[in-house]
Amino acid sequence: MGHRKYSAPRRGSMAFYPRVRARSLESRIRTWADPNSEKSSLLGFAGYKVTNLNVLSVDDREKTPNYGKNIMNSSTLIATPPLKIIGIRAYAETTYGKSVIFDAFAKDSDKYLSKKASFNFKDGKLEEINAHVDKIKHVVAIVSSYPTSASLSQKKPFVWEIAIGGTDTKSKIGYVVNNFGKQVNIRDVFETGQFIDISAITRGKGVEGPITRFGVKRKQHKSRKSVRALGTLGPISPAVVTYTVPRQGQRGFHQRTEYNKRILIISNSEKNSDFKINPKGGFGHYGVVKNDYIIVKGSVPGVPKRLVKMRFPIRPGSKKVVEPKVLEVLVK
Repeated sequence: MGHRKYSAPRRGSMAFYPRVRARSLESRIRTWADPNSEKSSLLGFAGYKVTNLNVLSVDDREKTPNYGKNIMNSSTLIATPPLKIIGIRAYAETTYGKSVIFDAFAKDSDKYLSKKASFNFKDGKLEEINAHVDKIKHVVAIVSSYPTSASLSQKKPFVWEIAIGGTDTKSKIGYVVNNFGKQVNIRDVFETGQFIDISAITRGKGVEGPITRFGVKRKQHKSRKSVRALGTLGPISPAVVTYTVPRQGQRGFHQRTEYNKRILIISNSEKNSDFKINPKGGFGHYGVVKNDYIIVKGSVPGVPKRLVKMRFPIRPGSKKVVEPKVLEVLVK
């Protein structure tokens, strides 16, 4: 027993606790990065994951071995139908956090939206809004995204808040009010070559044991009764199992945010003929992309058809935006 180990480094990151199922198919963004632009606009967008594909481009990263050479990038195609601004909400900072001052919704004839919000932007509402300018600390736009516009079968729209960027509060309010009931396209928010953060719900995998869920080591074949189980759950006293002990449970279907994904292409499947995106018969598990889309470098959480939210990078590595030179898009 001279070589027996009595301690070992922990397995599995504690940064993702609790590893439970997400409460909704829609991820929640709590922090918005403002690029401090003079023009007011949305600080985020959303789309629907389509598939993974490969993009052949010229490496424009200086001081790298492949600089100036053709490289193959594993990328993700995201369909980005336009968002519709249906309302505005303003918050004030209090001792206990954010407090809603007011919200106003534009009139909409859609029966699904009428269940979520009622039309209350009447004459004189703008003057009432401007009267609270001194108290307002945060202004957000209430937007809706229709899956049907992305050729999906779901009719019920997704409705959530997106922060507004700009120099002052009045310009932010004016931007939302002037765009009540109007559609915003992906090109109005992001541009080709810039980096974005992506938030989504990962693919669910059900219940898994501690070997797969946390990466703990299997016991030796001479161990008693079990191999894919922990050697001990803790000391005999106190007689409790702490939450840090790897146990079996839910794996996947978690909310995750990935940082600094570069946009390689922003285009439209019908208007632009530079790249043929849709294969014959459409994409498996999705179908045909019939509207705007973006291609981002790297992987994106979730399965096809899942809602993907995007925002300006919260940890920007470089503020310089360089449009990548894409040579070919290889659809799998």
